[in-house]
Amino acid sequence: MSSYTITIGTIIVIQAIAVCGLNVIVGYAGQISLGHAAFFGIGAYTAAMLSTKAGLSFWTALPLVIAIGGFIGFLLGLPSIRVREDFLAITTIGINFIVEAVFRYVPFFGGALGIGGIPRIVFFGERLKGMTFLLLCLVFLFLVLLVCWWLTRCWASLACYAVRDEESAASTMGISHVRFKLLAFVIGTSMAALAGSLYAHYMQFINAGDFSFPVSVGFLSMLVLGGMGTIWGPVIGTLILGVLPEIFRPLVDYRILFYTLLLLLMIRFQPGGLLGEESAMRRVLAPILRRGKA
Repeated sequence: MSSYTITIGTIIVIQAIAVCGLNVIVGYAGQISLGHAAFFGIGAYTAAMLSTKAGLSFWTALPLVIAIGGFIGFLLGLPSIRVREDFLAITTIGINFIVEAVFRYVPFFGGALGIGGIPRIVFFGERLKGMTFLLLCLVFLFLVLLVCWWLTRCWASLACYAVRDEESAASTMGISHVRFKLLAFVIGTSMAALAGSLYAHYMQFINAGDFSFPVSVGFLSMLVLGGMGTIWGPVIGTLILGVLPEIFRPLVDYRILFYTLLLLLMIRFQPGGLLGEESAMRRVLAPILRRGKA
């Protein structure tokens, strides 16, 4: 593959990891989040600071990055206990703008100039770049998907689904909506922080603009397109919306408009996304799968 194709593929895989984390929050627990790029940025900036100022390697810093991302997700997830729906959406948007402003205006985080000189990931003495870095990202994506699959099979997912579908009824059954909302935020933001760390070490330079509100809109569009609450939906949605802007490069300046229109159309006509329940793709594939089993 050409270096251009590898670069696009690497960015898509990194974004897919972040969208999987958003899927845990939105698809599994039913919490609206329009500020997921903030946690993506927290992971990137944490990794950048630990590598450039503390001198830690990617592997040494990674547990700290995931832990910090999950902890901040826990703190910022506390408002979800008291606010719902539109108010929660506004809260998460505000979180995104606040985090971006901190990165942009606080000199400790590089200010408007950002952070450069982030070292490449070293694995068994080899600096990863190109295809080897893409393979590393694919391994992490597989692990994230494995965690998502496990979540759909364990008791915690049943509790999250109950809170998502009917919070009051779940509470009467003894399910703590506080506990499972915060659990979803911690897991989802930890995955976003992992993606941010990979992004920082791949780009080797980051600034606040990389994690602005339009990035959050893009993540949500990818999730809605692929199918919220599904395993493969985030990957399919990210792949489609990652490739389309490259195909229609002259329309790149209208990307946010396209994402907004896509969200409105999907919510109106295909709320389950491409792979969700009652989706057109499932209706088409279901007879084929039944014939195959027969």
